[in-house]
Amino acid sequence: MTEHPRHQLDAVIHSPIRLSIVACLAAADKAEFAFVRDTVEVSDSVLSRQVTLLTEAGYVKARKGYVGKRPRTWLSLTAAGRDAYGKHLAALTAIARLPVRDEADV
Repeated sequence: MTEHPRHQLDAVIHSPIRLSIVACLAAADKAEFAFVRDTVEVSDSVLSRQVTLLTEAGYVKARKGYVGKRPRTWLSLTAAGRDAYGKHLAALTAIARLPVRDEADV
């Protein structure tokens, strides 16, 4: 018997909010904090906490800077984050493609 693909899911990414953040960041090289916040539809504090968890896991990098005199934060996926996201998506796809067993087969 082979291992169920759920064992390949990444616990850090699996949270719906963190998965949404990583998916948003996977679509670009970098994204401004406010853009990710608005896209994922969370508050600043929720996004900040989730980004901290992703940063601690080595999946996201946050870079602070200024546009004119206004402070800005840009977020990007690290190579490890892109790899983990790809593996997580592959596991979700494998789960979705599992054959449905008939009750008579059990």
